[in-house]
Amino acid sequence: VREGTKTKVPANLIVPGDVVILGLGDRIPADLRMIEVSNMATAEAALTGESVPIDKVTDPMPVPDGTDPKQVPLGDRKNMAFSATLVAQGSGAGLVIATGDQTEIGTINSLVNKVEKKKTAVLEQIDIVSTYIAMFIGVVALVTFLYAFLVTNEQWLVALNTALVCAVAMIPEGLEAIVTVTYAWAVSKMAEENAIVRALPAVETLGSVTVICSDKTGTLTTNVMSMTAFVTSNAHYKNNVHATERTPKNLVREDEYLGERADIAKQISAKEAIKGGAGTSRHTHKGKKDFQYTMSPSVIEENMGNAETTGKTLKVDYNDTVPVRQGGSPEQSFFRQALIGGVLCSKCTLGKDGGREGEIGNPTELSILRATYWTGVDVNVLKDASPIIAEVPFSSEYKFMATVHSSNPENDGPGLEDKLIIHVKGAPDRMVALCDKQAKAGMIGETEPINRDFWIEQIAILSSHGLRVLALLRGTLDKGAVSEGEQLKPEFVRDREPWLTLVGLCAIVDPPRPECVVAIEEAHHASVRVAMITGDHKDTALAIGAQLGLVDSEHPSAITGPELDAMNDDEMKKAVMTYNVFARASPENKIRIVKALQAQGQVASMTGDGVNDAPALKAADMGVAMGKEGTDVAREAAEMILADDNFATIIVAVREGRVVWDNLRKVLMVNTPINNAQGLSVLFGLILRVNNSQLILTGIQVLYCNLICAVTLGFVTAVEPAEDGIMDVPPRRVGKRLIGRYLFLRIALGTVALVCATVGGTAWAENVFKADGLSQAQYVDFVRSQASNTLTFGACFVTLSARFSYNSSLHPRLFTGNKYAWYSVAIVTVLQVAITYIPGLNTVIFQMGPMKAFQWGIVALLGVATFIIMECEKAVRRGLKGQGVDTDDTGYGFMDTPPEIDGDMALPKGASHLKLTELKD
Repeated sequence: VREGTKTKVPANLIVPGDVVILGLGDRIPADLRMIEVSNMATAEAALTGESVPIDKVTDPMPVPDGTDPKQVPLGDRKNMAFSATLVAQGSGAGLVIATGDQTEIGTINSLVNKVEKKKTAVLEQIDIVSTYIAMFIGVVALVTFLYAFLVTNEQWLVALNTALVCAVAMIPEGLEAIVTVTYAWAVSKMAEENAIVRALPAVETLGSVTVICSDKTGTLTTNVMSMTAFVTSNAHYKNNVHATERTPKNLVREDEYLGERADIAKQISAKEAIKGGAGTSRHTHKGKKDFQYTMSPSVIEENMGNAETTGKTLKVDYNDTVPVRQGGSPEQSFFRQALIGGVLCSKCTLGKDGGREGEIGNPTELSILRATYWTGVDVNVLKDASPIIAEVPFSSEYKFMATVHSSNPENDGPGLEDKLIIHVKGAPDRMVALCDKQAKAGMIGETEPINRDFWIEQIAILSSHGLRVLALLRGTLDKGAVSEGEQLKPEFVRDREPWLTLVGLCAIVDPPRPECVVAIEEAHHASVRVAMITGDHKDTALAIGAQLGLVDSEHPSAITGPELDAMNDDEMKKAVMTYNVFARASPENKIRIVKALQAQGQVASMTGDGVNDAPALKAADMGVAMGKEGTDVAREAAEMILADDNFATIIVAVREGRVVWDNLRKVLMVNTPINNAQGLSVLFGLILRVNNSQLILTGIQVLYCNLICAVTLGFVTAVEPAEDGIMDVPPRRVGKRLIGRYLFLRIALGTVALVCATVGGTAWAENVFKADGLSQAQYVDFVRSQASNTLTFGACFVTLSARFSYNSSLHPRLFTGNKYAWYSVAIVTVLQVAITYIPGLNTVIFQMGPMKAFQWGIVALLGVATFIIMECEKAVRRGLKGQGVDTDDTGYGFMDTPPEIDGDMALPKGASHLKLTELKD
């Protein structure tokens, strides 16, 4: 509205001061201060994490004394509508107060851009390893030059050439390429499992995470409000919320399901349990009402004050077969008639094939339509058979909706042709008082006097489990009592003596993904902690957390965002190590939680799908966004995207991350001894005067060996599958060096074995040739062939041993699991034979002679000896590990860099715009 005239303009042309008219399904183009609402609610899950639409009002929101209005959580600003959210019901008008980067979603984008990223541990460790290797190469090259120049009296230019050959031999030219191949291989494998990594080094970080901080809505839960149970006067029906086949068997009678209160509510009265439930509009969270049909404490006190104060359970009567026995499912007609009130008393439209595509309306109401649909009932046919004659529209003032219909025998049973059918759906605390009868066993054709205490206890049970509860009622009036199209007031329903029949209670929740329960159990087995961070109600979050296995004796409760806001840094650090469930969390709470975990030395991964997750995704050591339900902002902020939105895929990523670290260590175990042996063989061959003090390996041989070993043998360990038990050990500790004590000793042992084999084998061959009366000029090429083949095939044996860090390679497993290992050995063998025997290629280019039979015997003998030496070392380590020795180098050493436990928790400037975080300069 501009200058008093309604007009349509592109969203990008809206400016502060404009008045925007909103209707059902509209995407809100800017941040608005609502000035007019008509039963309006907006879906803000992507921004705030709320799983249900938020009712909007025009009244000013109360702000506690001394509190900055900007400190009020977004979900509690009920007189505001935010950019990029959707109108889920009703209509309204709002005054534009912010656009673009000044909106709340724009502020989050700014936070994302301000968060600095850290270098991964592997990249830091590769830099460190490269530095030490460069220093070692420099020392060896200098020693080689000095020895050649001063001891053997070579010309300085010849001595320099010898030193350069030694240096070139030891430089790991292929290391960077193999590291990239290791990452790329892991990334390709993860892509096959629906985990898309946006930056190669990021995959390693997941392998070292100690805490996975996950958003609840849409990540751990389905982000689809679902009717999990239907309660009648004598039974509980458990609904399969993950059904894929339309059949009445999706609702099974299981009276023990939600048959008693949650442990925390067993010792209190029913009314107190209801007041403490997730479906009650309490004002402990700045007036937040996150469920349309919330129950009011005052109404609970008025209508339920005389209820029995027991925590009794619903007794399971296995002799009760009405309408079915335990474990059975009634006919489709039962659910058609029992749930019809939730279908007809609704303005919602179910999505395509019962899914979310194309659905319109309140998610809570849609959950009943969806449950009815999956019992096999055609919801549209149901509505067409009983059109609405008149209605009492829903209002947050009286918390119910009522519709009037002509009777239909299939929907309402026979004998009601002269009656009107009234369906009422509403908050159960108000509905129980309107009833004088109840449907016997949920069958609408039979009624009995209402047992109020029973229903109050059932409401208390469902509420104690963090469930939202809706009551379905029905009544009859004579035809003509209501005119078609008549505008009915709430008094039509409530200003009568109790006259309605209570059919049943619908228990509604955003259910956990079933695969997440298993994934979290696997994470715990791998010593990885999972924390849930959500903007939802504390009770709901706690109930979902308990179902997921996040609530236990060590982490028994939940904490809210406002409680975190009141904490200083030290208290915050303690809180993040105490709680696994964080409720009512704002974007700043999330990023502060991540920062606190990092300050405690934890490697924190953050998963999420909403805009509100983006700052924490960027700040975390590893950000993981959802691909299907996730927002573009979240995906841009994350290093990894789950294409299937499956939290369980993260466990695959954790596994691959650990494999990357292990394989990089194996790569170093292969490449470093081979490179070292090339240079040191030249040096010790010179010192021991093998080949009459001429180089036993020429420059071209060294370059070839470097290339072939990097391309083939280095690739073998880069793509090695995970070893057994990789998920049975704790994550790698932060700050641990890539080459620990035992890996260093193993590299040293491999280097010594290869040098001894190469130099010793070359000397052995030289002595044989001398014994045969050949001159040095005659056997020099044969000796270099001996050195080249002994070193290269010795490297093959080192590689085969290095495939398994602890497990013995003297086992059939050596021949399985990694086909590329044997492809590489075959390629190396063919190439070595080629450069040894092809005329011209051997003598002219590589300065090698065709090997004699006895020389191949030396190669085989020394290769097997090298393999056995490496296997003996593993056997010793296995023995030491069995005695409790830290052969995994899990403890910190003098070259490690332990994390700062009391590190800085400073947030990026501007992070307090959305909420009350005190920042450091």
